[in-house]
Amino acid sequence: MKASANFTVSQRFYFDAAHTLEREMETASSRRIHGHTYHADVSLRGPRDPATGMVVDLGLLRQRLEAVRERLDHHLLDEVPGLGTPTLENLCVFIADALADMQPPPSRVRVWREPLGDACVLELGD
Repeated sequence: MKASANFTVSQRFYFDAAHTLEREMETASSRRIHGHTYHADVSLRGPRDPATGMVVDLGLLRQRLEAVRERLDHHLLDEVPGLGTPTLENLCVFIADALADMQPPPSRVRVWREPLGDACVLELGD
């Protein structure tokens, strides 16, 4: 196998949170405080470290994701500093930004709400 091959590793987490949302459709139910179970999947892409054989230690990724989860889980998303309007798109950006200092940084963040079938994917630089 080529030494320069890139691998993608990923880890999932979930959180339960409430929010409100101003929108043109379903306005009454969106404006009321309501909650969802959100799922997130974060991928990192890069070469294996020759010494460890890993792109990143998944234990470190899990630790970092737990810190992100604690900022979101059982919170009113409208009040989470740095999130902005609590959309799936902004959740993707929030998670990516929280992990931007990792080596390698996130290459993909997906956030979804399983029962509703809603999902958003943020694809980051290659």
